[in-house]
Amino acid sequence: MRGSTVVTDRATPANSALVRAARGLPVPHTPVWFMRQAGRSLPEYREIRVGNAMLEACATPDLVTEITLQPVRRHGVDAAIFFSDIVVPLKAIGVDLDIVPGTGPVVAEPIRTRADLDRLPELTSDAVPYITESVRRLVEALGPTPLIGFAGAPFTLASYLVEGGPSRTHERTKALMHGDPALWHDLCARLAQISGAFLRVQVEAGASAVQLFDSWVGALPRGDYAAYVQEHSAAALSAVADLGVPRIHFGVGTGELLALMGQAGAEVVGVDYRVSLTDALERLGGRYAVQGNLDPALLFAPADVIEAKVRAIVAEGRLAPGHIFNLGHGVPPHTDPDVLTRVVEIVHAASAR
Repeated sequence: MRGSTVVTDRATPANSALVRAARGLPVPHTPVWFMRQAGRSLPEYREIRVGNAMLEACATPDLVTEITLQPVRRHGVDAAIFFSDIVVPLKAIGVDLDIVPGTGPVVAEPIRTRADLDRLPELTSDAVPYITESVRRLVEALGPTPLIGFAGAPFTLASYLVEGGPSRTHERTKALMHGDPALWHDLCARLAQISGAFLRVQVEAGASAVQLFDSWVGALPRGDYAAYVQEHSAAALSAVADLGVPRIHFGVGTGELLALMGQAGAEVVGVDYRVSLTDALERLGGRYAVQGNLDPALLFAPADVIEAKVRAIVAEGRLAPGHIFNLGHGVPPHTDPDVLTRVVEIVHAASAR
């Protein structure tokens, strides 16, 4: 349970509600941001993206800055999430891939053999100068509002690279993992360096927190996660351990993996909508702050239903060492932006101290 005394220093990202909640410190209200808040449901986002392919937009500081700021202006959220994509660092090191509308990342030459590893060099800051420039611009524009940097976790990146694109079954990924464990671990070690370096570039440019996304790792049982994945996620997160920023670790369908994900090196464990915060706290043993976890589908429910559920989640979050309100996955594209704004207002009102 968080204390009742709130420290009121000057407004800075380091003293923001989000960073304080991530550290388990007293907060003036429960902070809130939304995964995929930068875009998707906002008409101003759709307008600015006309004629700008996703990967091109992610490499253009003017566009990254504007798109990242849009939901902060509109919704009054407590943090900005850096506008990018988990495959941006792969593109930066020379992987031939594209984000196909309606499909997702598609890799021209999938990684299937040890020889393919030669196509994955280490990522350095020199490969992504547009990331450094974008973060610096955003930090200046955001003032006391923190910027969250992010990267894809090694398992999810490996899945895209091995499958050649999105997969519901991850057949090739699992076959490689179990059939050639040495190659699997070497692949994930390289991806951990890439993800970790991508996070570090963002923090060194001014990001106040980071989130490691593991979108597909919920496809694994706990034993496989412990044996084949955890050490690599830990390596990615450890890349910013010395920089003193809170680390959030989020995956989809990961109810059985929550404790292991926390042990990989996170201060905050993201909880998707399939597990209640109370159950998550029990599984985590009260050792971590939590993030989540309104079901995105409920954004289409009647207003009174949404408010009741938001208030219930805020109440559950009070039992955690720290709580960051979020959805249990990303904002659906057809969400009414006014509903998201109202959710922010409800969270702040229900949690004000």
